[in-house]
Amino acid sequence: MAEIAGDETPPLPSSSGADESSVLPSTSSPTDADGDKPLPRTKKPGTKRLILTASVLVSFIVGLPFLLKSTEIHRSPLPSDAIGDLSRRLQSNPPSFPCGLHAVFLRSGPGPSAASLADHLEQTISTQPQGLIASSTTGNLSVSVTVQSEGSCSSSSTAGSTWQCGSVNTADLVRGDEVFDDLLHSALGGGHVDGMKVYTVVVVESDDGNEPRVVIGKHRHAWVVGKVDDAEAVSLVGKVFIKYFMNGGIEDGETGIGKGEFMPVGSDGNVVLSFSLLNADPSDWVYDWEFENIGERMLTPVVEALRPIADINIESQVLYHTPKSSYSYFDDKLGGSILSMGDIPFFVNSNEWHLDTSISATGRSKVLQFVVYIPSARECPLYLQLPDGELSKTNAFISPMWGGVVIWNPPGCSLGSKKAHGTRTKMSSQELMETLEIFIGQLRQLFGLKPNHLTQGMDVATKFVVSEKGFAQWELDLLYRHHACSSLLSCLTTLESLSSLVQSLPRMIVMDEIGKQVELSLEAASLAQRNATLGISDSSAVSARRARALAEDAFFHPSVMSISYASVEHYFAIYMPFFAPVSLHVLLAAIKELKRYKVERGKYLAFLASQATAS
Repeated sequence: MAEIAGDETPPLPSSSGADESSVLPSTSSPTDADGDKPLPRTKKPGTKRLILTASVLVSFIVGLPFLLKSTEIHRSPLPSDAIGDLSRRLQSNPPSFPCGLHAVFLRSGPGPSAASLADHLEQTISTQPQGLIASSTTGNLSVSVTVQSEGSCSSSSTAGSTWQCGSVNTADLVRGDEVFDDLLHSALGGGHVDGMKVYTVVVVESDDGNEPRVVIGKHRHAWVVGKVDDAEAVSLVGKVFIKYFMNGGIEDGETGIGKGEFMPVGSDGNVVLSFSLLNADPSDWVYDWEFENIGERMLTPVVEALRPIADINIESQVLYHTPKSSYSYFDDKLGGSILSMGDIPFFVNSNEWHLDTSISATGRSKVLQFVVYIPSARECPLYLQLPDGELSKTNAFISPMWGGVVIWNPPGCSLGSKKAHGTRTKMSSQELMETLEIFIGQLRQLFGLKPNHLTQGMDVATKFVVSEKGFAQWELDLLYRHHACSSLLSCLTTLESLSSLVQSLPRMIVMDEIGKQVELSLEAASLAQRNATLGISDSSAVSARRARALAEDAFFHPSVMSISYASVEHYFAIYMPFFAPVSLHVLLAAIKELKRYKVERGKYLAFLASQATAS
């Protein structure tokens, strides 16, 4: 054939007839009768062209894995199985904190056998009709009873308290409730045994003739004072434990902690308390405050008490020209302007109140605004009217998840009164402390607790010993338990969402840092669960907060948020225009060369067969 070159070209015929006849038989004329028979091939076809074409094709095939490797997406393996195990554990066995109830009966005189009475009272308390486990975060409950009378002191066999017999007696009541509260705290050793929180209710027998009363201490104990029989005492012990120590005084139907309210803590576990003093019209008067000296000193115990559930930063500022958005009307009878509850949603003026100037609130931190609003002279004094027509005693209100507002009327202000223009006056220390006490009550409400328990009680008179931290220790335990559970559930939800996102996007980059954060989050969650089973609520809250923060950091990692992920089809659509044309031509050339080689080889085999037949 004319297209065969090199070593594949058949030899030319000789010029002499004899030589031609010796090389080609008479049947190998250039054309046969019908002119379609191809010339025979007398030499074996070479493989040089076939090898060259095949080598080019093989180089493309060998280079394909390198291409895929160069465009490979780095995906750190996520522990999906561990996330599933955490989900199953939390669903089958939600976090619960075992705790103890210790009842102490202080008798003023001799009585029946203390040992037998203690065992009897323990059984009676444990089998109360209403039940003692009334909180979703409470696990196993151990009940113990101590009976202390004149000359004897005995505890039940399962006593779980460090009560020191004889350290407190009925005569100590005359020293006052605050002193008696501290004495009980010393006698009980802090209210925890092997990490588990133990709550104590002391029944103090008294013949003073007064009605029985209940005092809730600022630690993990309360006491009942009065002449009550054993049945009534047992009932009061159970009510105090359930209503306050387990539920924080939140009644059925009320909103609060454990009732669907979310605690105002950022997903990174940080909270910024921003305190602002707003002068509505500085042309009337200008007020300032010594917040750095007084405010931060009062708030430091609160920050320390809430540290297991949030890292709290405090900042303050003074703003001017900050009118409110709502309208008020003047009441001649009250001698001031009235702001109704219906106008409260429009009180905050987001256009004029530039409150969000915090440099501490970074990332996903939560900012709670606490505002002291000083009205202008034309509406001073300004009072907040409740729906029942009464005026608010604190002249303040809260906005859930935002903060609180206190309307502060300057001393001696009246309608149309003005001070000298440009004069600056500082709030007195007493006024600032009273305002901060209102803010602490609002902070309690924002965390789901009662602002105070002054209007709450049971069937008997109830008093509460106020803590300088703003939160009693039993209230903090309640916050720790619920925050630990809430953070664990939030952590699980975030990890499951991240795992589902990674599985749904095969081309998504998963950095090693993300995988490490997920592993640390799972470790912290397991530690929180382990501390919960031991009853260590504060440590469990710390670990749960860290687990949630790590899960959020992994989900909102910059490498996750900054890249648009494409499907596999889109991936091929990018590279096909570059490699498909060349690859297709190489493949077609290889196929064509293989076919040509087969044809030429067939000719050569046919020639060998004809030679064998002729011989």
